Amino acid sequence: PLLLQVCFIGRSNVGKSSLIRALFSLSPEVEVRVSKTPGHTKKMNFFKVGKKFTLVDMPGYGYRAPQDFVEMVEAYLQERHNLKRTFLLVDGVVGLQKTDHIAVEMLEEFGIPYVMVLTKIDRASRGLLLKNVLEIQEFVKEKTEGCFPQLFLVSSLEFSGVHLLRCFVAHVTGNLPTVEAS
Repeated sequence: PLLLQVCFIGRSNVGKSSLIRALFSLSPEVEVRVSKTPGHTKKMNFFKVGKKFTLVDMPGYGYRAPQDFVEMVEAYLQERHNLKRTFLLVDGVVGLQKTDHIAVEMLEEFGIPYVMVLTKIDRASRGLLLKNVLEIQEFVKEKTEGCFPQLFLVSSLEFSGVHLLRCFVAHVTGNLPTVEAS
């Protein structure tokens, strides 16, 4: 049987590789190279996480996106019936950008369930972070149907929010045992 898949997508320089490295730091089979230059990932990278599921690291869109980005990503999203969840990464310092709106439109059009993850929260002032969180929450509530209502805030540098997101990934892939309330 095909393993379930989760994929991570976002603008170039949103911190995708850093977040994946932080999330799967306990899984030695997930070896993600982090580059100083944005737009380093040019192809989709598939990582088998134990015997549980497959993680897909998508190339970034926007700055230095590969020429075949749209064809590659659209084909993947439309044809993967074992894709359980897409994680759309948004920079916590700059908030939703025009290219992020295009990504949301594509996910909505294809009926792909997705989650928004706000990255680099350690780099944003509290006021700016709050402004961006409130704007994104309003956007999700008013303009989306397939987006999970909970926004995840993470810092790959400080590991803030990484454990909660790791638990959510485990949950959506069926790898988090449920605990009965007493």
